[in-house]
Amino acid sequence: MYTVADLKKGLKITLDGDPYVVIAFDFTKPGKGQALYRTKMRNMITGVILDRTYRSGETFETASLEDRKMQFLYKEDDHFVFMDNQNYEQYRMSEEAVGDAKNYLIDNLPVDILIFKDKAIGVDLPNFVQLKVIETLPWVKGDTSGSDSKPATVETGYILRVPPFIEEGETIVIDTRSGEYSTRVKG
Repeated sequence: MYTVADLKKGLKITLDGDPYVVIAFDFTKPGKGQALYRTKMRNMITGVILDRTYRSGETFETASLEDRKMQFLYKEDDHFVFMDNQNYEQYRMSEEAVGDAKNYLIDNLPVDILIFKDKAIGVDLPNFVQLKVIETLPWVKGDTSGSDSKPATVETGYILRVPPFIEEGETIVIDTRSGEYSTRVKG
């Protein structure tokens, strides 16, 4: 159980039966009366942003969330299927619930899945993934156009900017937190 004074950015709570994560928090003490806490929270299932103001002393339930080690199996229509590494149980998540993580999901990729009331609600990717470049413009030796990057499409369909020396068929490392090129895999 948390009090309103315990709230901080990133804290996960249960509100009206749904899990929320605090994304912004502001404390105000008016000249008269109780202190006010303005919060902005995101529903972890629907993604809806909620703005609420609370008075000091109000309490919240701790969100009963569980992180489970899983691996991505395959995409079926507009759903992504993950398998629990412990009991081999499969979980389906909608494309909306997976969000931007879909840009990096390749078969057998190990991920952490956030579970709320036996339902998969979020994907936590490794910080870096290795993906193969399937399409990019060729590098012309002596090109002095001044461009320090070019677009490239990786095996998941994600398009990002890469250095001009990257060629089709090469494997690159992408930072999943920013979606940017990190380095190329040698060998």
